Amino acid sequence: MKKLIFFNLLILNSLILFAQAAPVVTAPGDSAKLKATYPVKTEDIKSSVLPTSSIADNIASVKTFSKFFNAVQAAGLNETFKSKGPITVFVPDDNAFGKITPGKLDTLLRADHKPDLIAFITYHAIPGQIKSKDIARQIRTNKNLATFTTLAGSKLMAKIDDNRNIILIDENGGQSTISRFDIEQNNGILFIINSVLIPKSRLL
Repeated sequence: MKKLIFFNLLILNSLILFAQAAPVVTAPGDSAKLKATYPVKTEDIKSSVLPTSSIADNIASVKTFSKFFNAVQAAGLNETFKSKGPITVFVPDDNAFGKITPGKLDTLLRADHKPDLIAFITYHAIPGQIKSKDIARQIRTNKNLATFTTLAGSKLMAKIDDNRNIILIDENGGQSTISRFDIEQNNGILFIINSVLIPKSRLL
């Protein structure tokens, strides 16, 4: 119980801090250079994904996000993804969840593993509004490997591969490709990724 309360307080404090002074990582004149670095895909996955809706509402509206949405609900984080933010979220689709060991997600969804589930979901979110051009610029200026701190407090890295894809690297060395970029929400930015991200010492 104390561990669960700690996680909830950590998330709440992070959101309050970034709602007051949320960093938007941008730099004038950079967009033209970045367009030559890799192709940016900005189209929404469905017409129901609306820039006027919250991250939580848009995740709920897409059938191929059902596993992530169910995990968000089970973790009690729906209001977190409805909050003012801004928040940047990397959403694995249902196919991404199909790559993990069968039964592991069911274990994580059990009530006695809720702190682990909270840490898992918040590992897919970064405080602030960060677009693909910002990720690419940080990769370029940090010797081809950018590091971000997630809402879970864990590190998430990013690089650009030979095919100009942005690749996210979790704490276990697992890699996930960003397949859709810069889907604007009323409280942040949403990306779609093709593999789940796993922080250290988790069940998946």
